[in-house]
Amino acid sequence: MRKSMMPVAMIFAALVGLGGGVAIAQNLDGIKLPSKEEMAKLPVPEAADYPPGLGVALDVPNAKELPDPKLIYKDVFDLPTGGKTPSDVNPGLLTVARFVNTLAKYGVPADHRKFVVVFHRGSTDAILDNDAYKARHHVDNPNIRIMQSLSKAGVLFKVCGQSVLFGHIDQKTIQPIVEVDLWAGTTILNLTARGYVHLGGES
Repeated sequence: MRKSMMPVAMIFAALVGLGGGVAIAQNLDGIKLPSKEEMAKLPVPEAADYPPGLGVALDVPNAKELPDPKLIYKDVFDLPTGGKTPSDVNPGLLTVARFVNTLAKYGVPADHRKFVVVFHRGSTDAILDNDAYKARHHVDNPNIRIMQSLSKAGVLFKVCGQSVLFGHIDQKTIQPIVEVDLWAGTTILNLTARGYVHLGGES
């Protein structure tokens, strides 16, 4: 494999943590955000709603490192925590969407964006279908819409089987786009051994 095609990870400065996009939303005065029309052209336009406009990395004058269409981006996103409340979209999913949208914006083709999301521990309920989620939390599952868009954009979803067992989750209530694995630790180790870069997890 040519050097230019080696798997790489891309970590944006504003997204050091998987919830970084939400944190920087408090200081947007004077910053040009993408329009609804621009966001509608990206793979996951829903990400712009949480918070408004931050569904893609914003342009930075004179930025040196930019997404490279020749590179293959292989990342496993480790999501051990959920949203602040059951009504909140998991901030990790918003970060994954921001990665997908930014790579697409800079011409990285879909087959060079190989992203896997691993749910476990506090994030596990995001995998539930709406009826099961509503039975547990008395609100609709806010993660379903963005997960469906991410899936259409090529993102794979996996859940820790141990979290499923200890959470007393009936596998029939899991969204069909989510694969159940034995254990998140094994999934992440296997993927990193296959060239994926591990992002997220414990700080």
